Amino acid sequence: MLLHTMARFTASVGVIILLGFIDISAANKDACELYAAVGQSLTLPFVYEGLANSHVLKWTHNNTLIFYRDQGKVSVGKPQDITATGSLLLKNLAFSSAGTYQTQVLLNGTLVKTWTNRLCVMDKVSKPELSYVCDFKSSAVKLNCYVAKPQGLVYSWTLDGKTLTSETMQTLSISLTQLKGERSFTCSVANKASKESSEVVRPTCKSPPPPPASLLCFPQKTVVAVLAGGAALIFLLLIITMVLCCRHRRNKTHMRRRDKEELRMLSVNKRDPDSTGPVYETMHPNENSPPPSPQPSPKACYQKVSQPEVQSENRLAQLSTTAEGQKPSPVPKPRTKNPQTANM
Repeated sequence: MLLHTMARFTASVGVIILLGFIDISAANKDACELYAAVGQSLTLPFVYEGLANSHVLKWTHNNTLIFYRDQGKVSVGKPQDITATGSLLLKNLAFSSAGTYQTQVLLNGTLVKTWTNRLCVMDKVSKPELSYVCDFKSSAVKLNCYVAKPQGLVYSWTLDGKTLTSETMQTLSISLTQLKGERSFTCSVANKASKESSEVVRPTCKSPPPPPASLLCFPQKTVVAVLAGGAALIFLLLIITMVLCCRHRRNKTHMRRRDKEELRMLSVNKRDPDSTGPVYETMHPNENSPPPSPQPSPKACYQKVSQPEVQSENRLAQLSTTAEGQKPSPVPKPRTKNPQTANM
């Protein structure tokens, strides 16, 4: 029973170890020994110093034959793509160029040397842009290394040409006290296939002027708020004044029009009196209308004349009545003094 248990334990350990080796080999198979950027050229680092025309040189990419030379005659590929030591030159790389490359050197059918490596092709990093901001509150200058695609990139910084080994982030903060004099900064971004550096930047941070003294010992925000409120109140008063002026002018214009209308009506009444006026009622009395008031006689109108003139007029009236045969005159007529004196 004990032996059976130990056998099972030993088998389990062996399986675990075997699986570990399989995982390691798979990881090594997927790992890349060579890296290159898209559009670049790369010479695969294979060297065989004793290579001659009597050797057979063969290159494969992902188990596909891409170059074959036997007895100095090239049947697959181009002769100019092979160096004197048997290295293969790859031009204008693309993502499809990635994969496993293998070479073999044979002499009289016997394998002399072999070489295998895996190539990974990546995007070329773009040139970074370096900018800075002066932060006087924290007494520091903050630099930012901007790049379009920052994923998987490694950052590095240089100050006056010296690499800052402890700085590997996208941003860098330097105290303003360290900027005495002219200091130059550059940043670099890199991946496993390419590297690019920014232009040199020399930050200049001048202290801002002191803020103006607050008015009347009040905070600046309070003064600004009071001024804004006063301006708003003045504007409101102007609007109210304009509205009142407009209403007053409108009322005044309306009154003028009403007065003109009344004057016009009065003038029309004077020109064309009402048909039911006193004169019409006198000439055409109605049954229900009150009797007309007695009008003063012509004699009464002439009673206001001076007494001598009245007496002379009475005498003339009597003489004229006698002469005409005792016919009374319906309406006495005034006469001037000169004819009256002649009759006398």
